[in-house]
Amino acid sequence: MVLGAVLLVVVTSAAWIGIRASLAQSHLSEAQQSAAELPTLVSTDPAAAATAADALSEDTSAARELTSDAIWRTAESLPWIGPQLNAVSVLARSIDDVASDALGPLIDVAGTIDLDSFTPRDGAIDVTPFIEMRDAAAIAADGTRRAAASVAALDRAALVGAVRTPFDEVSSLLDGVTVATESLANASVLLPRMLGADGPRDYLVIVQNNAEWRSLGGNPGAMVLIHTENGAMTLTEQDSTGGFPSYRESVLPLDDDQLAVTGESPGMWFQNVTQVTDFAVAAQLANEFWTRKYGTPVDGVISIDPVALSYLLEATGPVTVATGDVLDSENAARLLLNEAYLRYPTGGEADVFFAASAAAVFDAISAGTAQPGPLLEALARAGEERRLLIWSAHAEDQAVLGGTTLQGGLPVTDASATRFGVYVNDGTGSKMDYYARLNTTAAWCGPLSDETNAAALRVTIKNEAPADAATSLPPYVHGDGIFGVPAGTARTVAYIYLPEGASILRSRATESRTIDSHMHAGREVITWSVDLPPGGSASFDFTVETPFTDVLDVVRTPTLNVNETEDISISCEFA
Repeated sequence: MVLGAVLLVVVTSAAWIGIRASLAQSHLSEAQQSAAELPTLVSTDPAAAATAADALSEDTSAARELTSDAIWRTAESLPWIGPQLNAVSVLARSIDDVASDALGPLIDVAGTIDLDSFTPRDGAIDVTPFIEMRDAAAIAADGTRRAAASVAALDRAALVGAVRTPFDEVSSLLDGVTVATESLANASVLLPRMLGADGPRDYLVIVQNNAEWRSLGGNPGAMVLIHTENGAMTLTEQDSTGGFPSYRESVLPLDDDQLAVTGESPGMWFQNVTQVTDFAVAAQLANEFWTRKYGTPVDGVISIDPVALSYLLEATGPVTVATGDVLDSENAARLLLNEAYLRYPTGGEADVFFAASAAAVFDAISAGTAQPGPLLEALARAGEERRLLIWSAHAEDQAVLGGTTLQGGLPVTDASATRFGVYVNDGTGSKMDYYARLNTTAAWCGPLSDETNAAALRVTIKNEAPADAATSLPPYVHGDGIFGVPAGTARTVAYIYLPEGASILRSRATESRTIDSHMHAGREVITWSVDLPPGGSASFDFTVETPFTDVLDVVRTPTLNVNETEDISISCEFA
């Protein structure tokens, strides 16, 4: 009778848990669908996030209640099944904390804000909405950050597939919402300051030219100075790097590590400031060049590229440049990075066209012609791809940017992620990189010990210029052999940063002029120089030993073309 009673309790409890688990899974599945759009909505349309958040909260509250009763809690202490039940409980509790508590104040504030209030009017943006949502955005960022940490702390290895899949999905979802809320919190603090709410400011905006590679994107050929005051934005100056003198030594001292990698070149020519791999250093060099010419330092430096301009043109619609050309999201990169140089073969006029195009896009944005939702989406996309970089001369603003992609810092490896860095630079003195392709692929190869794994990286560079580039392209585009590089050949100097603490197991390059190694800020840097004629291609494979993390990533130079993922199994084979 006792045994029968025990069995009855066990069977009844198992059935109870099974039914509640099934119901909880259904609610969590519905919650995931509601939450899938939150990362974008929180960043681009806070008011529209309210509807998604209400539906999300209903499902997460139900899932939390179903997975928190006494029987469920007791079963969590059992072997094998216990970790599965605990994971479901933590997922339900974490996502409910986000839906019900973290996002609540932000949704309340968002409901009172019209998205059109973010649109510039008469050249000015009303900063009041950003200030009003500042506290709520901070609460949301802190809450989602804690929820994501709770999920990340679970032992994923103990989970079976049926639990691990939703666990990974919710974990990824929380990471996305965390990034979105942190971005909004940072923006609510930073944008009013940058727009001159606390006093007038001046920002140097440099437009990097992806047709002539530099580590951070390209040669900063054109620039504009923007004055902000009480939300109003005014373009007060235009220039190009061709109008700045060069110097016999760096305009600012560079540390020994930087000098070992790049030499003094970034501080001697304005065209090379983005050769360094840390935007904070590049921006300070640009500020010094500007100050020496114009006499007054700027409050910050902002970098964009023609691809980012094409994103902005999706929001503004086509704009007309002073030359009469119509610039739109489809033709911007092609026109600015190639056709302008075919039309203006000496280069100087092309730089003027470049600057005029950037000014035309700025005028369209400041005039309020951009749709606010697409505009915010364009800025977010440019930031994620490192095509929008910001440095502030104000320490408190720079602290807000810390750790974001907008800061453009060196790749960071920590307990959560392992990151390589791949930065490419033109060595031809040309615009041949319009035809160049940079592809990077990384993958884990497998464990080497209880503590380390093998990670592989492949870097591939191609020259897809026409076979007759030496005669069909203008000398300003093909280089004309000014650095001893045959016309039509693309010379690339790549800085390949290994993860911090990683050690090379093996490496192999198919083509090379030179290969060298240095240390920069605790990271080993391999310098690889290669010359590629039209149709040429070269690859460099690395396999390194490093602790395993859930994320393996490559921080790389943003180029014109989309990265193509390659099969790098061969890299793992010789690990």
